[in-house]
Amino acid sequence: MRDPDCPFCQIATGPIQAGVVVREERALAFLDHRPLFKGHVLVTPSEHCADLEALPPKDQAAVFDLARRIALALEPALGAGGALLALNNKVSQSVAHLHLHVVPRTRGDGLRGFFWPRQRYATEEEREAIAARIGKALGTAS
Repeated sequence: MRDPDCPFCQIATGPIQAGVVVREERALAFLDHRPLFKGHVLVTPSEHCADLEALPPKDQAAVFDLARRIALALEPALGAGGALLALNNKVSQSVAHLHLHVVPRTRGDGLRGFFWPRQRYATEEEREAIAARIGKALGTAS
């Protein structure tokens, strides 16, 4: 189902024009209108999906496989040395339609501060306790 008020759904159906890279049955890729670097692509599910929690299993492989293929294609297409893949889930999500950023990277491109400032764990015990909490939430605690 598409949301008629969602700009990404409108790109999927055509009212909003975007630099569409590829349109597939379950996923869509188009150029970000305010790219970090030229060739910055957004990969979205074709149907409306607000966030990761709402992403249906049938769309998971399509979205992440398309993002992988786009990341690899940026190298020969743009001479990129690699790619940054990033997904804001809920916090800092500029449009409430799941989207994965695929950004071409080159050495010395100046991209800084994207994931900073970084922190250290105060102790190994703190690190292990946090790992255990996440594992427990996944149901895989050892």
